[in-house]
Amino acid sequence: MRAMLQQNLALAERHIAEGEIRITRQREMIAELERDGHDTTAAQGLLAVFQHTMALYVADRERLQNELGQC
Repeated sequence: MRAMLQQNLALAERHIAEGEIRITRQREMIAELERDGHDTTAAQGLLAVFQHTMALYVADRERLQNELGQC
């Protein structure tokens, strides 16, 4: 049980790290689009999806950390 929780925690950490990269890249893309005078509506929408997904990853990590603390 503990080993599985640790594996899932490592996966959640990887998802968070990858998500941070996606969010940073998306913000950079939005800034570039704005600088060039383009509409950023779709890019902003995608950023919102990335941020929501990140919140889920963080919540999952916290849950796993709590479960590990109880083992």
